[in-house]
Amino acid sequence: MYLVDTNIWLERLLDQERSEEVGQFLARIPTEQLLMSDFTLHSIGVILERLGQRAVLTQFVQDVFVDGGVGLVSVRPESMLHLVAVVERFHLDFDDAYQYVAAEQTNAVLVSFDDDFDRTDRGRKTPMEILRMIGDTVE
Repeated sequence: MYLVDTNIWLERLLDQERSEEVGQFLARIPTEQLLMSDFTLHSIGVILERLGQRAVLTQFVQDVFVDGGVGLVSVRPESMLHLVAVVERFHLDFDDAYQYVAAEQTNAVLVSFDDDFDRTDRGRKTPMEILRMIGDTVE
């Protein structure tokens, strides 16, 4: 399982520099193996709303969850003490610690472009690294 961080989804949605890499990752990994935190979903909603892209948000939710079957993960309130400990232990922001704990709870590989996760014991993988791990050739 792969917990896909906010920056990965936004890279593709906003057609940024590494959008093609993300597109190849999303095309090759079955959606049943992908997870997203509720924090990511809400962050994407806030960002797309600020950009005036409500239609993109509704299409994204349709494609990813309704049609795609990506799993949605929440960090329970009982886990907030642990989340705060993760913030302190690895010197992460709240949003990064949330992703870390969500990946930890689901035993998922964290997929992110954020190198702050490199300070953690779980680390992270970029989409390209995962494609190389599974043996897909990427141009």
